[in-house]
Amino acid sequence: MSDILLVHGSCHGAWCWRDVVPALEALGHRARAIDLPGHGKNPCPIEEVTLEAYGDAILDALERPAIVVGHSMAGFAIAAAAERAPDAIERLVFLCAYAPRDGRSLVEMRMEAPRQPLLAAIQKTGDGLGFVFREDRTRDALYHDCPEGTVAYAAEHLCVQAIRPQATPIRLGANYDCVKKSYIRCTEDRAIPPEYQETMTEGWPSEDVHALPLGHSPFFADPKRLAALLDRIAGGD
Repeated sequence: MSDILLVHGSCHGAWCWRDVVPALEALGHRARAIDLPGHGKNPCPIEEVTLEAYGDAILDALERPAIVVGHSMAGFAIAAAAERAPDAIERLVFLCAYAPRDGRSLVEMRMEAPRQPLLAAIQKTGDGLGFVFREDRTRDALYHDCPEGTVAYAAEHLCVQAIRPQATPIRLGANYDCVKKSYIRCTEDRAIPPEYQETMTEGWPSEDVHALPLGHSPFFADPKRLAALLDRIAGGD
């Protein structure tokens, strides 16, 4: 079966894959989740958190070619890793994530979307170097379809998200282009508009674009269903 590396999105960490890892293992895969720099158990001064550092952390975690799943903002992180070392990655899977374009930053792509639902849910830190999710908006933006207790669990772990890696234009070329890619669109997403997720995958082969009737946190809302889809993408059935 496959080696699958799970990479979290903004303000999250390896903790958000709590239920997906065992579900993938039950299907026979080797599944692991990492904390990007500045997240979870990987502390880093916020001024040192960069898109390059994200890519380095992913590559450092790969012991052999693997399927690398990136949630939300981690679409940029996994793409940066693929551009640097395409042979280390078997396939990229973008999970309701930003599918980057060469020369664009995540901030620029977010502003291209027809709606900006996240703007009301986040606030900048006092130093202007990061942002956090507002407690009164977290459930609606991220966890509206998740089981009871999810918001409380997340509140114990959510951290500051550095802005710098999201404001950095990514450079992508032939290395990134040659890596196999899949996209999982979440049709009830309240963070990245589902219609923009469609826009980002225009021109992709239909067999590489999938959909789940879930919100922005499918790893909590329906981890077994997500694991089953990742299993199919990995060629597990």
